[in-house]
Amino acid sequence: MQLSNEGRVGYVLKIYPRFSETFIVTEILAREAAGEDLEIFSLRPPVDPRFHPELARVQAPVTYVARPQKLSEGWPIIAAAHNVIPNFAQRFAALLPDLAECEASEVHQGVELATRVTERGITHLHAHFGSIAARTARIASALTGVPFSFTAHAKDIYHEQVDQAELIRLIQAAHHTVTVSDFNYRYLSTLAPAASGRLHRVYNGLELSRFPFRESAPVHMPFRIAAVGRLVEKKGFSLLIDAVAALVRSGVQVDVRIAGGGELADSLADRVRLLGLSDQIHLLGPRTQSEVIELLRWADVFAAPCIIGADGNADGLPTVLLEAMAMGVVCIGSDVTGIPEVLGGMDGAATGLLVRAGNVEDLILALRTTASDSFDRMATALAARSLIERCFDSRSQSAQLQRLCGTAAAEADPPVRAEHPSSVSSSCFTSPELEAVVR
Repeated sequence: MQLSNEGRVGYVLKIYPRFSETFIVTEILAREAAGEDLEIFSLRPPVDPRFHPELARVQAPVTYVARPQKLSEGWPIIAAAHNVIPNFAQRFAALLPDLAECEASEVHQGVELATRVTERGITHLHAHFGSIAARTARIASALTGVPFSFTAHAKDIYHEQVDQAELIRLIQAAHHTVTVSDFNYRYLSTLAPAASGRLHRVYNGLELSRFPFRESAPVHMPFRIAAVGRLVEKKGFSLLIDAVAALVRSGVQVDVRIAGGGELADSLADRVRLLGLSDQIHLLGPRTQSEVIELLRWADVFAAPCIIGADGNADGLPTVLLEAMAMGVVCIGSDVTGIPEVLGGMDGAATGLLVRAGNVEDLILALRTTASDSFDRMATALAARSLIERCFDSRSQSAQLQRLCGTAAAEADPPVRAEHPSSVSSSCFTSPELEAVVR
């Protein structure tokens, strides 16, 4: 089957732009660079005033989807959809049993999105995270016949609040589902075996030119340790603080810098002070991607001591870990979800050090090992860079996603547009009451 590059892909996101979701911006940039025509639909406005410079390079227009809270405020949206979407009332009526379980605002946004999809000639919808964005895309897909897909990451898979039945329904309804690690792929295949043939592992990609490799230099004194991520339980930063405390007690000089913000900021700062490590451990707060790159250039080692949180939340495969590996920074990571897929062996050379999640002694030993003059930093860094180039180039990722969307477009019925609102027959309504409402 020959796939066409023609068509428009609508990205459905809960919040755009979002400071912590650089991987989505990278994906969009790669697809635009490959010539795809994209539009972004955001269900919420951004609340964080900080933005990464890369956002200025995104060409796709952004639409913030209206979000009426009251049922009465949604009727104009439904009426507009009736005037734009062919066979809307028939599709809407068929979908009512599912919509009855949704929040009113979610239904309104799904209908509003369906209208925009029809008006703007969107041929495929792709959402990130198997939560509200995917659910909204599913509603719009059902109302328009435009296929949808979504990328499942981590919190939308493993958190205790995830509704597994709803996640399975999304996977079954989607034309295809993407996930970011083999670990996730195996889990989702077990969760939804009937749809396993439509599951695809596509790693998050990097713009490799933005993360140039630098040959390893001798370690600094004090030993420089960097970590980056939201200050939440699953990142394991409390374990890193405990490991550093043990190193300091044994006489190792360290300089630790942790970039990120989050709900544990105060408790981690208190822990640093309680252990008397204020001169050794510095909590930098949130940093832009360019500032993170500078931090990685500064570091002797990058630590990602991730754990599975008490709420079941776990990291999928931290993008910043891939960035550090690309730049030649020696990395330590824990054996959580997809991390062992990158911190293992390649052609007989280790790409980094893997530790058992939650094991402070393992982390202490790994830090000591990477600080040692006998550790072959160059071989490890070269093996890591080679792996990143082979498996995590955003251009390859873009090509995979484009092929999947092209398949969806080839299999879907061609979009049908109403020439004029009056061309939509009222006979498709299931009741006079519904007909009266949308007119």
